[in-house]
Amino acid sequence: MCPDRRGKRGCEVSPEFLGLSRVDFVTVGTVGPPGRRTFYLQAGQGDLLVSLIIEKEHAAALSLGVQQLLEQLGGVPEETPIPTELELRQPLRPLFRVGSLGLGYDPQEDALVLIARAPVEEGREAPEVHLWCSRAQMYALAEHAAEVVAAGRPRCPLCDEPLEPDERHVCVRGNGRRWLFRLDE
Repeated sequence: MCPDRRGKRGCEVSPEFLGLSRVDFVTVGTVGPPGRRTFYLQAGQGDLLVSLIIEKEHAAALSLGVQQLLEQLGGVPEETPIPTELELRQPLRPLFRVGSLGLGYDPQEDALVLIARAPVEEGREAPEVHLWCSRAQMYALAEHAAEVVAAGRPRCPLCDEPLEPDERHVCVRGNGRRWLFRLDE
């Protein structure tokens, strides 16, 4: 059930739609070791916690898209406090795996809307979540998402492929004929 919240939109729920206006927080995070991480998009409003599984590419694109949109809107006012509590919260029960993400802007509310849709299944309407967020929340989300994406496996300095922690790296720049190094050596 939706919490009783200030604001015009509040919370809207149907089997295919969940809309939260002016979320209390929004973040991206991961669970699992580098190379096997599961990425999550999470937001909350009052007692309601919404968690969605996303891909690493979604997190990277979201970071870039938010940065570009904020730049077009003139950024975040300097006196605005930027959220710093960006860790995932428990319980982590995802509603669905995201198929696509979208961004929008509501000039009347000066709010950015983040739209997450599940993949479309034939004969069914794809569920979606709309999260209305402040500029400061989205700025913090963009910065944090970029850090989360970059915190994965280290990359080979020659071929830029991810390095596996328990395996020797066979670099394609060495024509696959030699091991360059192991991470644990």
